[in-house]
This record gives sequence, structure tokens and C-alpha cells, in this order.
Amino acid sequence: MTNHQRKSRNLPPGTLRAPADAQCPKTIHAFRYNAEQCEEGEFASVAEAVAWGRGKGVLWLNINGLGNVDYLQELNRELGFHPLALEDTLHNAQRPKVDVYEGHIYIVVRMFRYQNHRLEREQLSLFLADGVLVTVQEREGDCLDSVRHRLREGAGQVRSRPADYLLYSLLDAVVDSYFPLLEEAGEEIERLQERVLVETGRATLSRIHDMRRELLDLRRGIWPLRDALGTMLRDGETGISPQTQIYLRDCHDHAMRALDMTETYRELAASLMDIYLSCASNRMNEVMKVLTIISTIFIPLTFIAGVYGMNFEHMPELQWRWSYAGVWGLMLLCTLTMVAYFHRKGWLGGSDT
Repeated sequence: MTNHQRKSRNLPPGTLRAPADAQCPKTIHAFRYNAEQCEEGEFASVAEAVAWGRGKGVLWLNINGLGNVDYLQELNRELGFHPLALEDTLHNAQRPKVDVYEGHIYIVVRMFRYQNHRLEREQLSLFLADGVLVTVQEREGDCLDSVRHRLREGAGQVRSRPADYLLYSLLDAVVDSYFPLLEEAGEEIERLQERVLVETGRATLSRIHDMRRELLDLRRGIWPLRDALGTMLRDGETGISPQTQIYLRDCHDHAMRALDMTETYRELAASLMDIYLSCASNRMNEVMKVLTIISTIFIPLTFIAGVYGMNFEHMPELQWRWSYAGVWGLMLLCTLTMVAYFHRKGWLGGSDT
């Protein structure tokens, strides 16, 4: 639980309090478009952006950062967004979901990206009202540039469709962004499968744990998103038109495929841990086998050296001229005999027969 969640536990419902480490946006980026044109601008307040886009087609407002609570309060005053939905926007550990309120719906999804070789997640909140779509992100940078490009260039159908189609386009862009991450995860698992057979060091074990954690994070983002998309397809109160639901069904199928890939890779990562433990155990057994063979070879040598190291007075071998060479020969013969026997049994890497 984050510090923000602990501080907000005893506050009244709907209280807006920004996270301590949240980025503070200076402006709101806005698109207004229709079938003929598309314009965009930066505004210092929600009221200015809404006045600029009112009656000009679809309006898309994007806020990068959770540090300016005034923007969220303006969303309540200007567009009537529910305080509970705005409060959830500031809690950046929300489970992906869809909530239906009077006059608008609120959707939470998770975006993922690799930063410094680590998977980072970001909450994206979407509000859909009549002709208006508002997105609120935790920080700069997202996977929505393809939608912005289609708006600017007039590609596809997005400019000729209502706001719910823009919502679909953004959700589809988020879902599609999962596949490159999953492909990279699959390639990393293949590399780890080769690596774990030759190296069982601490770095390999740490990377396997990181991979399992990253896949778990992806699953936690994709599984509930699939359910939320299913709810939007089944629930007639979400305000999604039948024409857009056809496209939303395709987005739901993509989410199902991403979830299947995630489950497959999670099973592979789990088996990778089993392979690692098995390889580590085999290497330990090899070491123990070598040490056991060395100890076994030295047992008769120690016995021979112990017998002739007692220095009793009536030991005839001590008086022989070649006794020293004879003892060395006997110990060498014992060593060669045991080595030949171990090799025949396959204990030294020879035949297993």
C-alpha cells in the first residue's frame, strides 16, 4: 500500500489528494475534430479547453500527471464527472475496470513499457461523456501516438466517428502495445533457457525472478482488462454504440490473445525455475561425485601410510632395502586399479554399462 493510500484511508469518499511524487502538469493538451478537420492546442484550464471545443465535433482532453488536483476538480465542475471516479484516478494502483455513472463512464487500464531494462507500469484513466473523452496519465510518454497520428493525418475512420470510437481506438492501442512486450518476454525466456543450462549463478536466478514478476504484472493488467471489455460489450448502459461495439469485440479478442500468451509465458517461466533448480542440483551432484571419488581413492592410501607409519620395532618391511619404493608402488597400483574400475562403471564420464 502506498503512502497516498494510507493517508487517504480515513478521508471522506471523493476527497481528491494528489500522490506525493506525482508529476504536476502545466497545461492540458486538447484535440477537437470532425470529419473535415482536426485541431489541437494547449490550455491552462479545463474550462478554456471545453469552451474551445464545444460544438466543434469530438473533444479529446489529455492530462499528463496527477499532481494538479485543480484540473480534476474542474472536470467535476465543467463536465460533471463523479468525485469517486476522480478519486480513483489519483489512486494509481487501481485494478483495470469500467464504472458506469450518470452521464459518463470511467475506465481504468494499465500501460506497460520497458525502462532501463525493467518493466514499468502506468495507470491510464479514461472518461467518456457525450462528445468528450478525457484521458489522465501518471506521466509523460504513452503508447497512444498512433491514434494521434491518425487524427492529424485523417487516416482511418476515427475522425468520422463519434467519441466512443476514439475510446475504442485508445483501448486498442493499449492492448496492441502488450504484444511487443510479450514477444520480448518470449525471446528473453528462450535466452534464459539456454543460459540456465550452462550457468546457475546468482545473476541467472535473479533474472528468472524478475521475469516471473514482470509476467505477473502483465497478467494483473490484462486479465481484468479483458473482463472490463467484456462488460462494455454486454452492458447496454455504457453508452457504446452498436457500431463501435463491433470494433470493441475485436479489441476484446486481442486482449484474450494477449492473456493467453501471458499465461503460456508464465508457465514457461515457472518451468524455467524448475530447470534451474534441477541443473543446480545436478552440478552439486557432480561436485559431490568428484569429491567422493577422490576420498575413496585416498582411503586405501591412508590405510597403507598409516600401517607403515606406526614404526613398530618388529616390522620386517621397515628393514627391507626396497620397502620405500614397494610401498609407493603398492599405493600407485591401488590408485590405478580404482581409477580403472570407476572408469569402467562410467563414474568418471565413461561408459554407463
